[in-house]
Amino acid sequence: MAAFGIATGGSNWFSALALGVTLLKCLLIPTYHSTDFEVHRNWLAITHSLPISQWYYEATSEWTLDYPPFFAWFEYALSHVAKYFDQEMLNVRNLNYSSSRTLLFQRFSVIFTDALFVYAVHECCKCIDGKKAGKELTEKPKFILSALLLWNFGLLIVDHIHFQYNGFLSGLMLLSIARFFQKRHMEGAFLFAVLLHFKHIYLYVAPAYGVYLLRSYCFTANKQDGSIRWNSFSFVRLISLGLIVFLVSALSLGPFLALNQLPQVFSRLFPFKRGLCHAYWAPNFWALYSALDKVLSVIGLNDKWFSSAVPTHSPSLSDSLGHLYLHSDCHVGPRGFLRCLILCALSSFMFGWHVHEKAILLAVLPMSLLSVGKAVDASIFLILTTTGHYSLFPLLFTAPELPIKIILMLLFTIYSISSLKTLFRKEKPLFNWMETFYLLGLGPLEVFCEFVFPFTSWNLKYPFIPLLLTSVYCAVGITYAWLKLYVSVLIDPPVGKTKKQ
Repeated sequence: MAAFGIATGGSNWFSALALGVTLLKCLLIPTYHSTDFEVHRNWLAITHSLPISQWYYEATSEWTLDYPPFFAWFEYALSHVAKYFDQEMLNVRNLNYSSSRTLLFQRFSVIFTDALFVYAVHECCKCIDGKKAGKELTEKPKFILSALLLWNFGLLIVDHIHFQYNGFLSGLMLLSIARFFQKRHMEGAFLFAVLLHFKHIYLYVAPAYGVYLLRSYCFTANKQDGSIRWNSFSFVRLISLGLIVFLVSALSLGPFLALNQLPQVFSRLFPFKRGLCHAYWAPNFWALYSALDKVLSVIGLNDKWFSSAVPTHSPSLSDSLGHLYLHSDCHVGPRGFLRCLILCALSSFMFGWHVHEKAILLAVLPMSLLSVGKAVDASIFLILTTTGHYSLFPLLFTAPELPIKIILMLLFTIYSISSLKTLFRKEKPLFNWMETFYLLGLGPLEVFCEFVFPFTSWNLKYPFIPLLLTSVYCAVGITYAWLKLYVSVLIDPPVGKTKKQ
């Protein structure tokens, strides 16, 4: 509660939102948890009971440590609290160990560290003015944004049912974004550098940070037309940014460099031997590609013809495709940076190598910040969020969680659409007929996958069909949202450009 009091700065409604979602998280403690629960328990055991020289070599469990060193130290710190709950969870040999105390500790560790996310949301709300609305509290952009972030359905089910620590990591990213809006560039750069050494998936958005800092911080002045004044480049600022990155990296990787273990660490962080698609296809370009490839092979078309029509996919190709996003708008203030960050995250999700479906949250959460500013951004946010959140449904496949995920998503989706429609009620509708038809199609898809298909004769022979349909259907919506966002960036004149231009 103290954390909430600090974060809210006396805003009673913000405290109520934060406290309400915290109570909901506590109610979710007994629910199903995935193998990620055992993954993090094993990492607690590794970092607590073994010397640092063995952290990235230990392989007793199949769930080896494959996050950057800062996260390993985070687990190490947690382990010194965990020992007061159940010492047995810290034994590396206790594979798949579980107890009521272990469950409580790990669940509450996620809830407690979410305090950073709450603080970051509050800081973002101070920076994002949004569209002016009515006098009612629930119609104010800051209230809507707070609800969209604090009660985000994706974070709730991924962190507090499935089990991960995305909350405080997303908090670091949102806090770095807020610092850019507050013109505290060095703090923003430091926070992002730290974030990279907690979870390397944020490398996806590193180009947006690099370009923005180079353009808006290292160059200290612009011409009247908004273009760069080249003689304003500050080497001192560039060196200071480089020093931040170097010191954070040295603190993280230095011990492993001294142990001559960097190759081993990097082999764990970047396992390119894994396949292009995850076991459950993330709803992106490669899901559509794989589905089309399968259809063509079934109907008897020559596989070689299709393979020659699409370049051979590899990690380097995926990365190249994933970086077709940087636009000149990236340097036009922090709002332009935010757009490019989202394009980075979404483009990398679309074309990345071995992408997990949970990575859609990297785009959904920052897109929330734009959704209260313009109607077109609200429309993109609603399509992306509704589709992206539904694509997470297969993560919770047990019967007791079925009503929970359906009810929580319905509540979040209904609130999102109704609140943003109210905010932009004087403008054109947020959805056209095609978008409305597509989003409504998620209902019949869910009915078929959960209530019809299990009772058909295909269930035993083709059990993967619900996953395939979900992945492909959601890939269409996410691809559409990505294209719509890209087009809006290209045709929307950057803020600050004159009419004469």
